Amino acid sequence: MEKIDILSLKPEELESILVENGEKKFRAKQIFQWLHVKRVFDFEEMTDISVQLRRKLSDIFCIKGLFTAKRLESSIDNTVKYLYRLSDGNYVETVLMKYSYGYSICVSTQVGCKMGCRFCASAIAGFVRNLEPSEILMQIYETEKDSGIRVSGVVLMGIGEPLDNYDNVLRFMELLSHKSGNNFSLRHLSLSTCGIVPKIYELAELRLGLTLSVSLHCADNDKRSEIMPVNKTYNMNTLIEACRHYIEKTGRRVTFEYAVIDDVNSSDADADRLAALLRGMNCHVNLIPVNKVKERSYRTARAGVEEFAKRLGRRGINATVRRTLGSDIEAACGQLRRDAINNTNGGADT
Repeated sequence: MEKIDILSLKPEELESILVENGEKKFRAKQIFQWLHVKRVFDFEEMTDISVQLRRKLSDIFCIKGLFTAKRLESSIDNTVKYLYRLSDGNYVETVLMKYSYGYSICVSTQVGCKMGCRFCASAIAGFVRNLEPSEILMQIYETEKDSGIRVSGVVLMGIGEPLDNYDNVLRFMELLSHKSGNNFSLRHLSLSTCGIVPKIYELAELRLGLTLSVSLHCADNDKRSEIMPVNKTYNMNTLIEACRHYIEKTGRRVTFEYAVIDDVNSSDADADRLAALLRGMNCHVNLIPVNKVKERSYRTARAGVEEFAKRLGRRGINATVRRTLGSDIEAACGQLRRDAINNTNGGADT
């Protein structure tokens, strides 16, 4: 019989399984706190439960660990990037970032990505599978253990499209915020999506308090479809309508991510179109100098990004330029995973 992934279980589910196996209900909360508060991932180290129960746990459950395949620390800004190997040999990436207010962690939600955005390294190595809730959680737990800190912000903006792994991501957030565990406020969590419109509507109904961050990257439907294939399914106008609904339903501001790419979406006319598209919305625009990916020729002139922001500001759109972190360690998601796969395959393209 396949063992159950215990880190992905809610306390009431763990309780039900334990009762079925002849144990007392209170043991569930006890074990849940060993895992999610004390961060102990070896049943033998759960010292206040009997040896018999520890053996029973080992027979029924598994704990899906992560293994650090590579750790890169920036000499510029203390950003740390982790390449984690999963129990099945696949890889994901996690980035720890230091800000004036504390530490934020960017985690992956899938092994690879289906979305195929042209400027992103994550899709180049291909999609393999969704991450389990436990595998998303463990990126936080292992990074905090390695760094010796507790993060104050979580960003679902690593490898993968979170809303394409909707059920597992929801469970991850429920586990992360559970009062018997981390009790992490979802107001300090940001979920980034390229625009899976039906799931935005579903997310709005839940009113979780999180920040919705939408990867827009273009204010013209034809251009956006060229660089973001998802736009062919959920076009820009449909996406903006969903975002307006999210704002109205939740009362939360939406952030729009916009990677400014030379000769693609960086002209004065592009800025004017973006301002017209977003006018009147409770939103913020986060302008990003596009990450250099060796398989792509996309580039950004920093001065052009600053001018783009000024032009938006003159048209009443709140916009800032994202500070580039970890530029000396390829902190953009997808690049370490791609290299690890190529090395495993003897340098062959994937």
